[in-house]
Order: sequence, then structure tokens, then C-alpha cells
Amino acid sequence: MPAHRSKSEKEDAGKQLRRDPYEVLGVSRNSSDQEIKSAYRKMALKYHPDKNANDPKAADMFNEVTFSYSILSDPDKRRQFDNAGFEAVEAENQDLELDLSSLGAVNTMFAALFSKLGVPIKTTVSATVLEEALNGVVPIYPLELGRPISRKVEKQSAHFYSVTISEEEAKAGFVCRVQSTEKSKFKLLYFDQEENRGLSLALQEECTKTGKVTSAGMYFLGFPTYRLDQTVNSLAAAKDADAAFFKRLDGFQPCEINELKAGTHVFAVYGDNFFKNVNYTVEAVCAAPFGEEKQNLRAVEAEILEKRTEVSKFESEYREVLAQFTEMTSRYAQEMQEIDELLKQRNEIHAAYTVAPPMKRSMSKSRSKGSFKETHEVGQAKDKKSSTKDRQKKKKWFNIHLKVDKRKSC
Repeated sequence: MPAHRSKSEKEDAGKQLRRDPYEVLGVSRNSSDQEIKSAYRKMALKYHPDKNANDPKAADMFNEVTFSYSILSDPDKRRQFDNAGFEAVEAENQDLELDLSSLGAVNTMFAALFSKLGVPIKTTVSATVLEEALNGVVPIYPLELGRPISRKVEKQSAHFYSVTISEEEAKAGFVCRVQSTEKSKFKLLYFDQEENRGLSLALQEECTKTGKVTSAGMYFLGFPTYRLDQTVNSLAAAKDADAAFFKRLDGFQPCEINELKAGTHVFAVYGDNFFKNVNYTVEAVCAAPFGEEKQNLRAVEAEILEKRTEVSKFESEYREVLAQFTEMTSRYAQEMQEIDELLKQRNEIHAAYTVAPPMKRSMSKSRSKGSFKETHEVGQAKDKKSSTKDRQKKKKWFNIHLKVDKRKSC
């Protein structure tokens, strides 16, 4: 009979069985981010639960591929792994990524609850949508520049749009934006066109709440632009209020594509809502009339990068001062307790300077009760006297003796 293993032993055994993420994705250590992303998409699509409903091996492989990509897609985690292996990568800091198409109703409700509580949930695009796009069997609607389109997309489904831009428009810059006034959850997707007329996912943007709407945008302006991934370290930040502040800009990362060439490009709006369809408005614009906005965006994002560096340095100072403050607060409470104890001892010593027997507490209580009773009786007696006097006064007032002449009238 095999010996029973503890939970920690099972976790250690699981760590030892982990394969190198480069080996899992079939890429080299010198591979670019785009090569890693392409390898992940192909393997995730191959082993996705939608295509392998009753195959536990495929499910395990899908989880392994997703875990490996979560390490290699993050520059910091990839560097940590290259230097020290899995020990440097905290499992609890991994992004929580869910494929809603494979979740049951109960798990979907938990995911929705986390989202409502402010913990962003990173979700994957349904494998069915990706496979249909890869096979080139999805309907594609034309989207003209400067003419927004408002529609409703079903949950876990996508609407595809094609946008054609000229050389001048490509040089000036191009922007595609989507927003939902109902604050629905969605993704904005961009696809590369394959030689067989199929579409492979190249970029995706999660929507974020901005005021009274949810919105997402892709900006191809000819210079590096950045996205803010709010799911990065979101679980770790939820455990520590200070971490929520210091890790707020960790997800501010550069976009993979900065500009588009002249020609036709395909975008999609994916309904990522947990329970209902998504109402949205999508629009594509040329950035030529927005010269001032382009300069402002470039300047603001540069300031955000500087601020991220400043906050990173400030965190160490803050943690040090906070530790000192905690230590001082603890000492303050200790000193206060010691002072109270010394004063108490002093009062006891003062009270010891007497030859009189100690007074019993019961006697003092009885005396106090007796004095209270006497006072109460005296008060009642006074009240009775005052009421008697009042009645006498009233009697004298109402019983006036009038002299009546009893003689008969003439």
C-alpha cells in the first residue's frame, strides 16, 4: 500500500514534474515575443477544451501551455525564470486567466463575483471563434473611416470588420476604438491575414471602465504606444492595500505593433460578458486631424513611464518608514502600559501609609443606602407638608365666610 503524502509533498512533486516553458512551447531561449506568442496560439488552439471535450491529457496540456506562456510573455517573469528557474516565479502571482467557454455555471458566477469585487479577471477568446477565423469561415463587415457602427454581439461570439486604409492614412496613423454605454465587458481583437485567407489573432485589448462607459482602443500612430493591463498582479494587490498602489503601473507595457501598412485590415469585437450580450459602438479613424492628441499621448505616456520608475524607488523608502512607524507604534503602546503599571504601584504604596483598619465595602454600601433612604424620607415629608399648606390655602380661599342677613324683606 503506498504511503500517504502530505499536501506540501504533493506540491513539491508537482514542481519537480514541471517542464521548461521553452520546451513546452517549442521555442528557443532567444525567441522574440512575437515568436513565443505565435507558438502559444497554435498550441492553445490545438489543446483547447472546446476541441477536446473528454480528453484529460489535452486539458492538462492546455494548462501547461497556458502556464508556460504566462511566464514567457511577462518580461520580468521571463528574466526571473532565466536566472533562477521556477523558484523565482511565484505561483500565487500568476495572472488568473479563464476560458469562459469551458466554465460551468457555478464557476462563471464566481468569476463574475470576483469581477464585481474589483479583481480583474483575464479571460481567453473562445477556441471556436479562433478556429472559425483561422479557417476563414467568419462573416466580415466593412467598416468605413469616420463612420461608427452600433450593434449587439452575443456572449462568447465575435463580430468581424474590415478596414481599408491608404498610404497617406497609414503614414498619418490609424485608430480603432470600441465603447459600450451599458458598461458591458468585451475585447477588441486584431487579426493577421494568412495566405489561405484565414485569420490568426495578433493583438487583443481588454475593455476598461472609463467614466460611464467601458472602452478599448488600438492606436497605430508610428511611435511606441502602451497598454495598461490591469490584471497584472491583481490578485497579489488584492491581498495588500499598499501593493494595489505600488503595482498599479506594472501592467503598463508597450504594444507589439506601432503602425499598419496600407491595405485591408481585420478587427473584431468579442462579447466577453459573463451572462448577457454586449451592446457596443465601433469606429475607425485616421489620426491626421488629431495631431495635437498624438503629441499629448506621447508626452503623457512618457511621464507615466517616469512615474513608474519613481514609484518603484519610493516603495522601498515607504516600506522602510512604515516598518519604523510600526515599531514606534508598538513601543508607544508598551511604554504607555509600563507607565500605567508604575503609577498603579505608586498609588498602592501611598495607600499603605495608614494604621486604620480597611473599610469594608459592604458597610459603605449600607451606609450609602441608609443615607439615601433618610434623604428620600425627608424629601417625602417636605413634599407632604407643602401639599398640606397648599390645601389649607385653597380652603381659606374657597370657604369665605359671608355675613348673610336672615331678616325678611319688607
